[in-house]
Amino acid sequence: MPQETQPLGGHDGPYDAPVEIHEFALHPDWIDYNGHMNVGYYGVAFDMAFERLLVDHLGLGEPQVQALGQGPYVLQSHMQFLREVTDDMTIYFQFRLLDADHKRGHYFGQMISAPDQTVCATQEVLFMNVSHRTGRSEPYPDWAVTRLARMVSDHASLPPAPQIGQPIGIRRK
Repeated sequence: MPQETQPLGGHDGPYDAPVEIHEFALHPDWIDYNGHMNVGYYGVAFDMAFERLLVDHLGLGEPQVQALGQGPYVLQSHMQFLREVTDDMTIYFQFRLLDADHKRGHYFGQMISAPDQTVCATQEVLFMNVSHRTGRSEPYPDWAVTRLARMVSDHASLPPAPQIGQPIGIRRK
């Protein structure tokens, strides 16, 4: 499939640091019998919010799949749950791109309670551009590589979040 030489939407930056995704609605069926968002839907919510970043800011995601037959696949994800999300909450997301190369990206996202600005959950993800034709990794178009690098640069000055790069395991004294 030919590489698209023109961007598929989004913009060339500068990119907000961090990028915020607002007007995000919780689906009623995401709330379980405990009265809070079920653990499985945190990943769905992060994915939906990150798709908006891809499309609205970078011109990737679904438009990329439709035009080029390639798109982002998640290789690794680590979530931390810091506070319950209930059906009466309004949430939004903040994303920072930590690193990227010609095929991959590494981002950190935060799910935030809008009324009190409390971080409810975090997600750290490694993703890769994959051809739908071959099922293998494929380089991003040049314009996308440039945009990803610009976003990494625009986010480089953000203070480190304590959840970035944390191992998983039982802590013992």
